[in-house]
Amino acid sequence: MADQGFLDPSLPVTLHEQISNEFRSRIASGTWPPRYRLPSEPELAAELSVGRGTLRRALLTLLEEGLLRRVPGKGTFVTSTTIEPAIAQKLTGLSEDFTSQGIVSATEVIDCSLIEPPAPVAALLEIPAGGEVLRLYRRRSTAGGPVALLHNYVRAVNLPGIEHVDFEKESLFNTLETTYRLRIATARRTFSAEPANEMVSERLGVPLGSPVQYLEQVTYLADGHPIEYSDVWIRSDRLRVTSLLSR
Repeated sequence: MADQGFLDPSLPVTLHEQISNEFRSRIASGTWPPRYRLPSEPELAAELSVGRGTLRRALLTLLEEGLLRRVPGKGTFVTSTTIEPAIAQKLTGLSEDFTSQGIVSATEVIDCSLIEPPAPVAALLEIPAGGEVLRLYRRRSTAGGPVALLHNYVRAVNLPGIEHVDFEKESLFNTLETTYRLRIATARRTFSAEPANEMVSERLGVPLGSPVQYLEQVTYLADGHPIEYSDVWIRSDRLRVTSLLSR
């Protein structure tokens, strides 16, 4: 998070310009990664010990530059460098989609452990320094072979024992909702095509550099707090992603 220690009223640069410069630096360095949700204006103003007016002028500068964008009812986010048209659809997990379509699938857990998250993940999940996440790596397969590789990071606070759940049998969303009584409300999904790196190539059985469908997701609870971040790679020759839309 921002630290008011960088502010110096004695400089010939206004406070709001100093704040804009600091936030711009955090975006450029990846400390605030694409799709990172900024704390609320009251929280930021309190952290920086500045007035709301000063903070708003700083944010307005970055909004006008296109580095930030406001989503009504959601907050202010760091802008992604890619075009992201919004698609409204029901939020389900991949295992739920398979079950609803009668597809028989198997899940292999590659890793399930508590770790200190990478900095971009910590920012997206609003995890303070020293906090932990559940790192859950899984591979989903059908009769035809591997179809998806899932890397999930889940805020571990108030989720005692989650690292011991058998995620080869249990779905992540169902565990969060039934075992831990969390109310999952929304998620932001971004789709793109990516060349398979060595890890994806090996796990999904595709040639190195061949195109795979990539999905990035941040999931939020009903209170607006993020709970999960995921990277998902899909073999598009075995699994197609379809959205049912309404206007």
